[in-house]
Amino acid sequence: MTDDDRRMRSGEIGPNERLAMNRTGSFDWDLDTGTIDVDEAGLLVFGLDPEGFDSRPASLVGGLEPEERARLEAVIRRAITSGETSYTAHFRTEGDEGAPQWTHVQARILRTADGRAHRIVGIVRDTTAEVTHSAFVLELEKRREVQTSIVERTTHALSRAVTVDDVTAALTGPGGLARLGADGLALGLVENGSLNVIALSGESLDALNDFRSRRLDRGLPLAEAVLSGRPRFVSSFQSLGREFPELAPYLGRLRFKAACYLPLVAQARSLGGMALFYRGRTSFSADERNLALGLAAIVAQSLQRALLFDEERELATGLQETMLPRRIPAITGGEIAVRYHAAWSGRQVGGDWYDVISLPRSRVGIVVGDVQGHDTHAAAIMGQLRIALRAYAGEGHAPSTVLARASRFLAELDTNRFATCTYAQVDLGTGTVRAVRAGHLGPLIRHTDGRVGQPKLRGGLPLGLATVFGDEEFPETRLDLVPGETLVLYTDGLVEQPGSDIESGMAELSAAMSSGPPQAEALADHLSERLWERWGAGDDVALLVLRRSPDPGTPRAPRIHQYVHQADPQGLSDARAAVGQALRDWDMAELADDAELLTGELLVNVLLHTEGGAVLTLEVLPEPVRRVRLSVQDRSSAWPRRRTPGEAATSGRGLMLLDALASRWGVEPRGEGKAVWCEIGPVERAGTVERAGTAEGAGTAVTGVAAGAARADGGARGGSRSGA
Repeated sequence: MTDDDRRMRSGEIGPNERLAMNRTGSFDWDLDTGTIDVDEAGLLVFGLDPEGFDSRPASLVGGLEPEERARLEAVIRRAITSGETSYTAHFRTEGDEGAPQWTHVQARILRTADGRAHRIVGIVRDTTAEVTHSAFVLELEKRREVQTSIVERTTHALSRAVTVDDVTAALTGPGGLARLGADGLALGLVENGSLNVIALSGESLDALNDFRSRRLDRGLPLAEAVLSGRPRFVSSFQSLGREFPELAPYLGRLRFKAACYLPLVAQARSLGGMALFYRGRTSFSADERNLALGLAAIVAQSLQRALLFDEERELATGLQETMLPRRIPAITGGEIAVRYHAAWSGRQVGGDWYDVISLPRSRVGIVVGDVQGHDTHAAAIMGQLRIALRAYAGEGHAPSTVLARASRFLAELDTNRFATCTYAQVDLGTGTVRAVRAGHLGPLIRHTDGRVGQPKLRGGLPLGLATVFGDEEFPETRLDLVPGETLVLYTDGLVEQPGSDIESGMAELSAAMSSGPPQAEALADHLSERLWERWGAGDDVALLVLRRSPDPGTPRAPRIHQYVHQADPQGLSDARAAVGQALRDWDMAELADDAELLTGELLVNVLLHTEGGAVLTLEVLPEPVRRVRLSVQDRSSAWPRRRTPGEAATSGRGLMLLDALASRWGVEPRGEGKAVWCEIGPVERAGTVERAGTAEGAGTAVTGVAAGAARADGGARGGSRSGA
């Protein structure tokens, strides 16, 4: 009798029995002879009969799948060849009932003195129970990670939602359903005893469009959940038809197997309900039910904040809208467009405003301004100030007087607030603009060729502060709008943005104006679209676009206008280039050189000897023989006079050039100033056509300058090459 038999009879448990009871066996592999000795417990692990085992390694692993056997052999081979002293491996075998069984091998490699492996001893152990339990734990942890991720992602998405529209966008936009772990969603709000479905997301849910708005009753599962205040989990979607007959005809069109209907309650107030739909789910575990309830609580809190924000926003914008003009009066000789974008920060509305005021003598007053602060108080002050400024302007006062009185009015309100604004009186008949500034940004002008200029407006202190500091001086600046040019007024919210300087904002606005369409409404829309990122962020924006009606002439008599500012060094060369290009476009290139030369002479005279800019007009006269007429208008009442320059003189020859190059020329009074004009082109003489003022005849014409200079008052009232 062996020691093992004696221990078994006496009830003792030895090492081998302990290993066997734990489905653990041992093996001894002789690499030299190629045989392996495996004890009975080890053979049971491999699923082999001890009586039939032939001690061959191939027989031991014969029941393994080819992939598993190859993987085990690769582990052993790598351990032997790399000089390692041990190895471990996990492999899968087929159990008695076809269930997978996992086996763990842990072995030690014995080597000779020269490092050659000659023997491997180790143990084999059945680890199926451990692996199964581990897989269960991993699966459980994975499900909990998924649930945690759903909550975190949904919370993060809704944390940025400000309005109800933002909440619905977060739930139904890209990735919204994935964040919720659902395949479909319906969101409804309770309003005046009705349940209004504000969002439907998911394939086939458009079948429920018939139920978007209806009275709150128990005829539908979502309304029933709202009324009862209890969630409803539906594992068999089609079973709803028996309890809710009104829904039954629609169930066949919905591609879902399960759903949960959740009431949305925040601070004991029932806001509405949310339904989540699932295609692959047929039951709800306790964890999944808790997850759905948690999502409902998160959505309810977000909706409560959003509803409160929308209510405050509606109150604030309603107050603000009542302070702004309800309509813009029609104007003659131009077109006007206004845009207003309110800051997106709840009640924090600003005091930006615009106005268009009809003035005596067919003029129009335009103003854009901003009251200090971002609250309802600022909006209220804005309304009072706008009405006061409108009243002062309507009385016919000069722009400087209008702002001085508006500043006094604001100071007398004793609000400790100030305001900035730009005000201009515009005569669209003549194009004259008289503008004043009170601590505000100056206007921009878009010229007919698309260029954008920023005229220099002298300015005074902000309204209110000017009176407090006793400095109510608001100097006027005169501008001229030629037909087709556009004046743009705006508040600082359009060009100022945190983190960037105002110059970059001005450059962006100028580029947008230059690339936009010429019409006032279209240009206002273009600026809104291009600069939308700046609007609604933290400040209000008021925008006013005024365009003087264009004067394109006719195909037989085309016409261009251009304003040249006295402080613009590039304006002179731009004007010369515009004249030359226009004549080439009108197939009159032979007159371009003379026209450019005379353009320079007339403009230089204005820019040097007057105190303002000039309006340049070039047109084709529709006569039997086509000529071009060049006119330069300024604000000076002093007429040009002839001089007799010496040989070394550098000026004084302008009128001589007019005599030499123009067919005829003259001076006319125009409003507050005058216009010097000339005509260039062929001249009719006794039934023939003489090319007067061309480059070829210029040399001989100049020789007659002395005679032209002797004409009585010829320089004052004009001259003519045809003797007219």
